[in-house]
Amino acid sequence: MKTKIALFLGLLLITNVSYADLKIGFVNIPAVLEKAPQAEKAKKRLEQEFSPRDKQLVAQQKEIQSMDDKMAKDAAVMGESARANMEKDILNKKRDAKRAQQEFSEDFNVRRNEELGKLQSKIVEVIRGIAKDQNFDLLLTDGVIYASEQIDVTAQVQQKLAALPN
Repeated sequence: MKTKIALFLGLLLITNVSYADLKIGFVNIPAVLEKAPQAEKAKKRLEQEFSPRDKQLVAQQKEIQSMDDKMAKDAAVMGESARANMEKDILNKKRDAKRAQQEFSEDFNVRRNEELGKLQSKIVEVIRGIAKDQNFDLLLTDGVIYASEQIDVTAQVQQKLAALPN
């Protein structure tokens, strides 16, 4: 029994000694995404791509609002059929605007996710390159509650990412 305990304690000591040589680092991905020049360029591309549709949706909303205002103002003096036609037109325009807004949101989300996926792939490449170049045994990203600045390699990732061609 004593030999088993001694063997167990010996294994624990050997295990602790072997872990002492580990090189561990941490990367704050949200900070990298925030400062990455590629993220800013992707944002500008999305704005440029979706700006015309956004302006069209705003114009649709203004048209509906002006029709609503006219309806509220002129409802008392309008004939029954004219008022019913205007209500029907307003309802159809609201329905079309809602459908267009949903399509816009879906398309925008798909494109944003594509751009984010490309950027995340670049970030992973950079992190792996740093890990190999500096002989890290482990680089952590999410789920870390605390990381000392000594092991934080976020700035290095940001520098390498900024040096990459966009």
